[in-house]
Amino acid sequence: MDTTYYGHGTPAERWERARMFFDARDYAAAARVLGGLVEEVPEQTGPRLLLARAYYHSAQLKRAEAELRIIVERDPVEAYARLMLGRTLQRQGRHEEAGTHLRIASALSGDVDRSPGPVR
Repeated sequence: MDTTYYGHGTPAERWERARMFFDARDYAAAARVLGGLVEEVPEQTGPRLLLARAYYHSAQLKRAEAELRIIVERDPVEAYARLMLGRTLQRQGRHEEAGTHLRIASALSGDVDRSPGPVR
């Protein structure tokens, strides 16, 4: 498969292309563009988070988990990454571990009163 299209252009152009694929729900194509972008700018949270979301929506849960763990390791108070990590773990049947991240996400976002109960 020719991947030239996915890696073509400036980082800003590739970011826009990835967003267009994501918005069109072509998560696999978005992930192909974002994978290269994340390699190029690994310190940026935005592309990595969108990559994790693309993986999540295309049921590549182990890959989504790996990207989300990198974000949470670098920025433990990134509430949305915590929420996504919890949801990703839930989809893998790892409910106890998911509950921990969901509670942290809830506390970080100020939704302590509406924090998720026990995850089953």
